[in-house]
Amino acid sequence: MGKKVIIIGAGQAAIACAAKLRQLDAEAEITLIGEEASLPYQRPPLSKKYMTGEMEAARLLLRPSEWFEENKVKCVVKTIVERIDLAGKQIVAAGKTMDFDKLLIATGARPRRLPDAVGGNLKNVFTLRDLADADTIGAKIVPGNQALIIGGGYIGLEAAAVLSQKGMKVRVIEMAERILQRVAARETSDFVRAEHLSRGVEISEGISLISLQGENGQVDKAIFEQGPALDVDLVLVGIGVLPNMELAKAAGLVVGNGIEVDDLTRTSHPDIHAAGDVASFEYRGNRIRLESVQNAIDQGEHAAKVMCGETASYLPFPWFWSDQYEMKLQIAGLNLGYDQTVVRPGSREGGQSVWYFKQGKFIAVDAINDSKAYMFGKKILELGPEISPSEAADPVFDLKGLIS
Repeated sequence: MGKKVIIIGAGQAAIACAAKLRQLDAEAEITLIGEEASLPYQRPPLSKKYMTGEMEAARLLLRPSEWFEENKVKCVVKTIVERIDLAGKQIVAAGKTMDFDKLLIATGARPRRLPDAVGGNLKNVFTLRDLADADTIGAKIVPGNQALIIGGGYIGLEAAAVLSQKGMKVRVIEMAERILQRVAARETSDFVRAEHLSRGVEISEGISLISLQGENGQVDKAIFEQGPALDVDLVLVGIGVLPNMELAKAAGLVVGNGIEVDDLTRTSHPDIHAAGDVASFEYRGNRIRLESVQNAIDQGEHAAKVMCGETASYLPFPWFWSDQYEMKLQIAGLNLGYDQTVVRPGSREGGQSVWYFKQGKFIAVDAINDSKAYMFGKKILELGPEISPSEAADPVFDLKGLIS
């Protein structure tokens, strides 16, 4: 009989771990446990093609139902894991106790909500995280109605694009001095803002919400610290996420900004791993969480390899993307601690890339409508050749020659 592996969570990291584990170990007993009714599915399209109606729910699935049977992966849905017993190497789910030899916690993260005191509990005030959220928001889209997006990050801006395309009047408010301030340089913010403004979306930066108000429990007005109130029909809150680490914390695992893991994805218990949005790990001298599909897949697969005896450290090569209207933003690397940026003209009209440097060393690139810059920047980060800020900014500098 093979080792018993339990995976808590049903997202990208969970499926990546299960698939890699089965590839490496034909005998392992793999059980995947998820809270939702659906089989594991992709989340990024929820704020993009799924809400626009371009993608059906069936196409969101990460694996078809027959895959689980063919690969002997038991997928338990609509089930909450109540407790992890570290000493006994057991979990309790739906009142039943299950033993494990190895455990992966891939519980992801959840959106931050507005406090009830400022109207976060009113009807038609939403966050967007799962299939049910997207379905509920989609049913509330009415052309001509006013939508308010709170938070100018990627989720908020992607939703703003969808609602605008569906005919709603859209206003985005951002408490910081500019949209995308936490994740991107000013040049990227300026490009993205201009695109939204050209589509009729109103963007207000450096503005704070005082409260949402509404009669009969349904939101109808937003009050701000600056400027007049706004009559609203729908509010979407996109102000970041919180890692779902309560289960791990209650079990006695070490947590901080997420479940802390070592370079082998192991938690403070050697037979328990964590991967994806919930996991916190060391990267270039910083302890970070990476909220990305790439990290969820790669880290989930690495956890499976370690469970099967791998001893190499997990080294991510981060990449991200955001689709807004016809605009495609592709990001390679992490711009943590950057002290210089340069802009490189796009290979075609309507595109550009922003290259990030830290003490003269290239660390990340934002490529907007410029897939070549993204591809070359990603390869440079992976292969390690040096590129200077002046070379990156020079449109005739041969990026292909640098990596070959």
